[in-house]
Amino acid sequence: MTEPTTTPSRRAELPLHRQVPDEHGFFGKFGGSFIPPELQKQMDEIDRAYQRICRSYDFIHELRSIRKHFQGRPTPVYYCKNLSNRIDGARIYLKREDLNHSGAHKLNHCMGEALLAKYLGKKKLIAETGAGQHGVALATAGAYFGIPVEIHMGEVDIAKEHPNVVRMKILGAKVVPVSDGLRTLKEAVDSAFQAYLKDPVNSIYCIGSVVGPHPFPLMVREFQRVVGIEAREQFLEMTGELPDNVVACVGGGSNAMGIFSGFLDDPVELHGVEPLGRGAKLGEHAASLSYGQEGTMHGFHSIMLADAQGNPAPVYSVASGLDYPSTGPEQAYLKSIGRTTVGTATDEEAIDAFFRLSRLEGIIPALESAHAVAYALKLAKERPTQDILVNLSGRGDKDIDFVMDKYGSYADKEY
Repeated sequence: MTEPTTTPSRRAELPLHRQVPDEHGFFGKFGGSFIPPELQKQMDEIDRAYQRICRSYDFIHELRSIRKHFQGRPTPVYYCKNLSNRIDGARIYLKREDLNHSGAHKLNHCMGEALLAKYLGKKKLIAETGAGQHGVALATAGAYFGIPVEIHMGEVDIAKEHPNVVRMKILGAKVVPVSDGLRTLKEAVDSAFQAYLKDPVNSIYCIGSVVGPHPFPLMVREFQRVVGIEAREQFLEMTGELPDNVVACVGGGSNAMGIFSGFLDDPVELHGVEPLGRGAKLGEHAASLSYGQEGTMHGFHSIMLADAQGNPAPVYSVASGLDYPSTGPEQAYLKSIGRTTVGTATDEEAIDAFFRLSRLEGIIPALESAHAVAYALKLAKERPTQDILVNLSGRGDKDIDFVMDKYGSYADKEY
């Protein structure tokens, strides 16, 4: 955990994940908290509570018990023998976060955020969702702790991710349709923030990724770090060595920071994969780190896709969970210091990887995760003697109706 009293010289001696953020929430020049004063008071309260509670025996013990007995952690690392043999390239492994309860990595931080809300005495959980996985996870956490949940979701994503909308409602969450702008993830974040501002004392905004004002990029990373800790231990046990490459999709970047955090101080290449969508033209993709510029939105400073006026630009991806015009400040920081490599995958590549993994391994990935698989397939051909560990951040149950409706012809291909 980050310690505000740590001196700069002492901080430089710590593991990389503990060197940032600083006491003001900055990862180098990225991050911080750019919000109204009245909301900053609530963020300061959450930060103080988190720094105190996260080290307490009761909090740690309860969270570990939840992870083991409710979430089903640890999730396994799996060797894709059929896929690796078929492509005649590198050995591809998966960290199976799709087997985490509720079907994605999102529950890792949602249970942590809801547990924090319980300790703070909050009476309502508010959040946004794109693909619906964060919404389902928070609805699950709300049901577990008995706290009401309100999820804001763009109308486009509600239609696209109907199975997850149904799951949220079954779990007792109130789903608020958002009809502004492009009616996708950015607008859902805007709407959720507005709802939170109406009563920040009794509610808490459970941000769905390593984005937003401090302390959320730190908190979400720390709750997700269990993925990287497990994966490192499991891979060493399986092979006796560390992987040569770790690959994860990046929208906001929570699943990527989760697994990357376990390998930051190791001689392992870390690859973040952004959605290139239909191409490199502005509005046709959501590849912020690849094509963006510095900018501030939703209370934090990072790299974002912007229009000529400097406002967040329209974005697009076949994967609703990656459809966001910025990225987490730690993702921007790691790229700026050369610790991560940023690659891309198009819609077409992601859909092909979706079907390829399904056919060859019997694993249907989320469209978000399929971007990481697609990039890993390309990387495997370039580095045929290496090991590649992919964070399979979620399962594709939520996507199957959309995929078959829009890309059903892929089902007739031979893999």
